[in-house]
Amino acid sequence: MFEHEFHVIAALLALAAVIAAAAVKLRQPLIISFIAVGIAVGPVGLGWVEENDQVALLAELGIALLLFLVGLKLDPHLIRSTGPVAVATGLGQVLFTSVVGFGLGLLLGLSPVEAVYVAVALTFSSTIIIVKLLSDKREIDQLHGRIAVGFLIVQDIVVVLVMITLTAVGTAGQGDSLAVDLALVLGKGVVFVGGIFLAVRYLLRPALAWMARSKELLVLFALAWGIALAGLGDWLGFSIEVGAFLGGISLATTPYREAISSRLISLRDFLLLFFFIDLGSRLDFADAGSQVVAAAVLSAFVLIGNPLIVLAIMGLMGYRKRTSFLAGLTVAQISEFSLVLAALGLGLGHITGDVVGLITVVGIVTIALSTYLILYSAPLYARLAPLLSVFERRRPRHGEGVSGQESGVDVVVVGAGRYGGRLVRRLLDRGLRVLVVDTDPQALEDIGHAGAQTLYGDAEEPELIDALPLRGATWVVSTVPDRSINLALLHGLEQADFTGSVALTAHNDHDAQRLETAGVDVVLRPFHAAADRGADLLLDGARVGGQPGGPVAG
Repeated sequence: MFEHEFHVIAALLALAAVIAAAAVKLRQPLIISFIAVGIAVGPVGLGWVEENDQVALLAELGIALLLFLVGLKLDPHLIRSTGPVAVATGLGQVLFTSVVGFGLGLLLGLSPVEAVYVAVALTFSSTIIIVKLLSDKREIDQLHGRIAVGFLIVQDIVVVLVMITLTAVGTAGQGDSLAVDLALVLGKGVVFVGGIFLAVRYLLRPALAWMARSKELLVLFALAWGIALAGLGDWLGFSIEVGAFLGGISLATTPYREAISSRLISLRDFLLLFFFIDLGSRLDFADAGSQVVAAAVLSAFVLIGNPLIVLAIMGLMGYRKRTSFLAGLTVAQISEFSLVLAALGLGLGHITGDVVGLITVVGIVTIALSTYLILYSAPLYARLAPLLSVFERRRPRHGEGVSGQESGVDVVVVGAGRYGGRLVRRLLDRGLRVLVVDTDPQALEDIGHAGAQTLYGDAEEPELIDALPLRGATWVVSTVPDRSINLALLHGLEQADFTGSVALTAHNDHDAQRLETAGVDVVLRPFHAAADRGADLLLDGARVGGQPGGPVAG
């Protein structure tokens, strides 16, 4: 139909823009619309991108860039703090889903080998889709987002080992082939990570300092570094995701990571469009019609069972139910790797086209529904919170009460982010006793070093009010700009007969009006205050002769 590959790309972009606009109008997730574009232009639709190498290449570049930017935003000390729960949750969920999925496969009439493939396919979640959703919601840097990324990377490493194992079993007749292959992968992994560490320490840091003289050169080099490691990781038998992620982590401790990431976000979003189109175009519905009942059962298991096991594991490790719930929703779908695994099994002769169709239908259903679950996680949690207490310890490990002095506080501040952290430090400088409440252990540790008392807790949970030392406190301040959280906190303080004053934060006029109507004493408007202060400084500087070098906004 098209005479040139450029015409294919142009047509894809035009169609994607139209369908995305319709999705926005209907308030539907863009990811779903992009996958729909892929289905429409794939072999079962218009046939525009049937085995299109250019679209597949752009998709792989998008994957590499996405994981590179995720790694770029992770500090090593954050990895250390979330590492144990990421490994425990990732491996625990893999084991649970594999065992239960195998049993369900047998009950649905599959052969043992087919049941193994289905069970493994149900195990892995889509790192690409989840990271994109969390990034869009600005939750990738929150505690549950960091934990989710951690155990998704663990899953990616496991899926590589599984594919190597299946390939070795299916193609090798020697008894020692599997052990040799796994040992070779482990050795290559050690050399890969060690080589990256040495290169960063002795070569990359001096080179970056020189290249930082030109922002364009710095960004170009960072992009080349990330893509090169993605390709090297794939060549060594790992995946593009693992290599790109390690490339990002290797630059995360440099002072240039913010400058690099800010310039690559738009490129990432553009390239990821082709990933979702490529994913949709690879979905095969030829044998899906006869698998509806089995697909419904397995989809329900993935959507409900996978989040529940994450809730259970994180609850046992001492995390609050809200953090566990939000992290658990990220495993409520199967991965694009599941489709690759099914194709591998079909090629090896282990499974039939019917099983591939079954895995495909489960993929479509779970990816679509889990997207909505993540996008609307806040109202979903509000409805389910009373039922989730069974997954939470009576005294969670992250916050067994108030740390530091127990003699009381003057101000309670909810939220230790950039605005909240600076506010707390100014209050401490004035000699006030401040208690800070947050769900991020790292943020609490940092603000605790400044002299504040800390409490791990969630403002949305009614039990938090009972844990606060409100007697003697003159102010309760929320620096969280979420209107529903603030209204719930205000209601809880009223129920507790709090006699002090309440200050809540709003980022827009509508929320500010709602809070004022609800009876809050002070509405904090960080952006308004910063703009007013900036204008005053500029005017004061203009009155001092209009010369540069006047007052500096701090």
